[in-house]
Amino acid sequence: MSGDSGFETIPTTTLADFLGREQVMDIGIRPLWAGGPRVAGPAFTVRCPSGDNLMLHAAIHRAEPGSVIVVESGDLDYALAGGNVCAVAQRRGVAAFVLDGVIRDVAEVREARFPVYARGVVPIPGTKRAVTPLGAEIRCGGVRVNAGDIVVADEEGIVSVPAARAAELLPEARRALAAEEAESLDDWERAHRARIDALLARHTPTA
Repeated sequence: MSGDSGFETIPTTTLADFLGREQVMDIGIRPLWAGGPRVAGPAFTVRCPSGDNLMLHAAIHRAEPGSVIVVESGDLDYALAGGNVCAVAQRRGVAAFVLDGVIRDVAEVREARFPVYARGVVPIPGTKRAVTPLGAEIRCGGVRVNAGDIVVADEEGIVSVPAARAAELLPEARRALAAEEAESLDDWERAHRARIDALLARHTPTA
């Protein structure tokens, strides 16, 4: 399930062209099952210290439907969530998890088709002792994410759109996508060849 941000139809590749590298999470955070939908929604931010997952477990009961729960984790040694946590999040309308950490029970998550983007899977769970603020600025996959930023995730990667730029960026991204879809491969090839030839000429040393 995705939210109603308007970004559900915009590929991360299009958004990355506008936003640049600093808003694209690193390649270590990947979908944990193949063939899932593109998801988009406002970030509900969580910070979990090393070895602890209490605040993610709290977040599933507090995030609004359509939210993407985004987690900064202190380690890759302990699971942030398992099958039941993902199932409850899905039942409550959470669009996806984007975790700078690991989960367990991936077979259950895959069967339920709940979108989880994470660094991998480990069988041992974390403890539940550390209380940290929900909704604070975090870092996930090398990107600073604030509550309310629009997180878009698909098989190409994960992009965080700053909330302050979302309203201006959405129509620009839609126009760019429409232009791309309207261009034939022949037209693209001609334009591409001309551009590459011009770049080669510009950067080829003269004798």
